[in-house]
Amino acid sequence: RGLHEDRDRRRDDHAALNGRADVLDAPVPIGMRRVWRPVGDPDRAEGHQAGRHVDERLERIGEDRVGAGDEPGSELHAHHGDGRAALTLSEEIWRAARDGEIFDRAALSNVVQRRAPVYDKAQEGHYNLISALHKSVRGSDPDAALYYLARMLDAGEDPLFLARRVVRMAVEDIGLADPQALVVANAAKDAYDFLGSPEGELALAQAVIYVATAPKSNAAYVAYKAARRLAQEKGSLAPPKIILNAPTSTMRDAGYGAGYEYDHDAPDAFSGQNYWPDSLKPQKMYRPVERGFERELAKRLDYWERLRRERGQN
Repeated sequence: RGLHEDRDRRRDDHAALNGRADVLDAPVPIGMRRVWRPVGDPDRAEGHQAGRHVDERLERIGEDRVGAGDEPGSELHAHHGDGRAALTLSEEIWRAARDGEIFDRAALSNVVQRRAPVYDKAQEGHYNLISALHKSVRGSDPDAALYYLARMLDAGEDPLFLARRVVRMAVEDIGLADPQALVVANAAKDAYDFLGSPEGELALAQAVIYVATAPKSNAAYVAYKAARRLAQEKGSLAPPKIILNAPTSTMRDAGYGAGYEYDHDAPDAFSGQNYWPDSLKPQKMYRPVERGFERELAKRLDYWERLRRERGQN
């Protein structure tokens, strides 16, 4: 986890602007750490100078691409002090124009509205979109899930953060209704690690589609939380002696392992012994749902419970 967090911090320091500095011919150096402050911040001379440079670039684009009588106006300053958004905006305007095309205000506004939104991974937009992605998967809507995945990738989110969240969805919301979901999610993470962007992003998209369309169950998640609560409430109860190892004669004399039945030698490979502490009655925590692979698990549990009753065991 520490390695992931360190990698995330390094990615934050070298985010979208890192790949763009070589694309735009900027005579004013914009340091990676400075750009995270609004580039027009008057409290910092270099930020103010960088802000003027970005605005001048946008004005020149406006002079080239906006028709006479149509002042560029506020559309070209819609970067709100975010250097990444300003550079993305300038590129979008330039790429959107065909040879010889002149934009009027309406056309320019359409281009501006298509630009990538300001996105801060430490603020509300980040948490809103990851919540929307997770809930779309939980709600079995692959199209909405893909939309939010694309939103976050386009905004510069770390793809490995998204991969880890998809793994979480696989274990929390699909669980044993489709055990393959965890395999697919982990494979998508490995594929992105191997391919990088943009090719590796397709692996993430496939994993999102898979988990969104998989049968859903949180039975394992609920059972684990119940087991944690029980362990915390009951403390350090000793397992029954029947299932304890007895590597020494003292332990054997104390009854460790006495009467243990090796399940593979029992009929149906099931002894039905009690494995709970002597002072704790057997508990029912895992309750599989009637969806996906958990239907099969429910049948197995019912079968073993029937064998216990037939053999007069708990």
